[in-house]
Amino acid sequence: MYQLDQATDTIAAIASTSGSASRGIVRLSGSGTLAVLSNCVAGEGVRQLAAVLEPTVLEVELALSSSDCCPLPATIYFWPDERSYTRQSAAEIHTTGSPPLLAAVLSTACDNGARLAQPGEFTLRAFLAGRLDLTQAEAVLGVIDARGDDDLRHALGQLAGGLARPLHNLRERLLDLLAHLEAGLDFVEEDIEFVTRIELARQLTAANGELQATLAQLTSRKVDRTLARVALVGWPNVGKSSLFNALGGGQAIVSDVPGTTRDYLAAEIDLGGGLRCQLIDTAGHEVVAPTEAVPLEAQKRSREQALHCDVEILCLDCTRELNAWERGRLAEPAATARIIAWTKSDLHPAGVFARLTSPATIVSTTARHEAGAAHLRAALRSTLADFAHQAGSATAERCAGSLRAALGGVAAAQELCDSGGDEALIAVELRLALEQLGQVVGAVYTDDILDRVFSRFCIGK
Repeated sequence: MYQLDQATDTIAAIASTSGSASRGIVRLSGSGTLAVLSNCVAGEGVRQLAAVLEPTVLEVELALSSSDCCPLPATIYFWPDERSYTRQSAAEIHTTGSPPLLAAVLSTACDNGARLAQPGEFTLRAFLAGRLDLTQAEAVLGVIDARGDDDLRHALGQLAGGLARPLHNLRERLLDLLAHLEAGLDFVEEDIEFVTRIELARQLTAANGELQATLAQLTSRKVDRTLARVALVGWPNVGKSSLFNALGGGQAIVSDVPGTTRDYLAAEIDLGGGLRCQLIDTAGHEVVAPTEAVPLEAQKRSREQALHCDVEILCLDCTRELNAWERGRLAEPAATARIIAWTKSDLHPAGVFARLTSPATIVSTTARHEAGAAHLRAALRSTLADFAHQAGSATAERCAGSLRAALGGVAAAQELCDSGGDEALIAVELRLALEQLGQVVGAVYTDDILDRVFSRFCIGK
C-alpha cells in the first residue's frame, strides 16, 4: 500500500516504451529533483540548472555512473516549481532510446538520490496534488491501454472531463440541497423553510434522471481491452516453444537440446472471436548451479512471468512419466487460471494424460498438426472469455457500483419526499448518495481505492 509520507521522495523511472527507439525518456519528480539532476550532468550543465527559475529546456551532457561511458548528450525538460504534471519539481531526460543507455541514466539518477518509482506513482502524485480526479486518473490508464480508435476516444473524452464534469456538477447541486434541508432542520421550531417540498421533489427527480442516464452510458461501454497475459511454463524440452509458434506467437527457436530458451518471448496473438492475449514462452524450469549466471537469470525471469500471468499453460510431455517438479507443480493450488497441456500427443495418443485428474482444464496438444494446437486455442478462448467478463472496464467496474449506490440513495430520498417522510431521513439518504458520488469524482477516497486504481499502471506513468 502506498504511504503518503513517500509523496515528496524524488522518484525516477523510464517513461518511454520498451525496446529501442530514436529517443527515450527518464522521468523524475520530487523535492530533490534539482539536486539529482545537478549530480547527473557534466560541466556547464550544473550552472545552467542552478539558474533555472521557470519551466525550461536545457541541452546538457550526462555524466553516467558507469565509468566506461562517455558524457551522454541529452535534453532536459525541467519544471522547478508546481507547474509540472505532479505539481512538484519535476524533469524529463530525453536522450538516445537505447535500453542499456536508458538503464544507465536511471541507475545514475538513483545513485544520486532518487528512488525507483512504483507503478502509477507519477499519476498518483498528480491526483494527490489535485491535478486529476480519480476518473481522469483512470482515463490516463485507458489512453495507455487503448487498442483502437473507440477505446482511445472514450478514454480521451473521460480525461477531458466527459464523465467527471457532469457528476461534479450534480454533486454540487445535491450538496446545496442537503445544506438547505439541514438548515431547515436547525430552525424547525421557528417554522422557517429553506427549500419547499415541491422544489425538493423536483431536484431529487432531476438527480435521479441524471444518475440513471450516466449509469446507462457507463455500463454500455465496451469492456476493457487490456490484454490478458498467458504464460507457457514447464520443464525444458516439453514443447513450449513449438506451441508458442503453433499458436501464432512467432518463431521461437525449437531444438531437442534442453534449455534452448534462455529468455522469455512475448507476442500478441489472435484467438478468434474477438479475443486476443499476450502469449509468453518462458525458459524451462531446471535445477541450476549458483555459478551459472545466465541460466539463473533465465529461471528468475520465468518465475516472474509465471507469477504475473493471468492464465498459466502448464506443459507436460505425454511421452514420459512426470518428474518430481511436475508432480509438485500439479499438487500446488494454481494462483491463476490454469490449463494443462499434454504435449506431443501425436507421439503417444493414448498416453499418461488419461490417468491425470485435476480441477484445471486438460487438453492434449501437438504442434505438428493444426488440429492439435486448435484444442489448446479453444481452451484458451473459453478461459479468456471468463477473464474478459470478470475484468470488465476498469473505470466502469469501480464507478458503476458507486453510481448504483448513489442512485439508490437519491431514489430512497425521493420516495420519502413523495410520501411525506421526515426531512431528517431524507437528509440521511442524501448524505449516503453524496458519499458515493464523492468516491466517483475523487472527493472522497480510501487507501484501498487508490491501490486498486494506481497499481494497474506501468512504471513511469
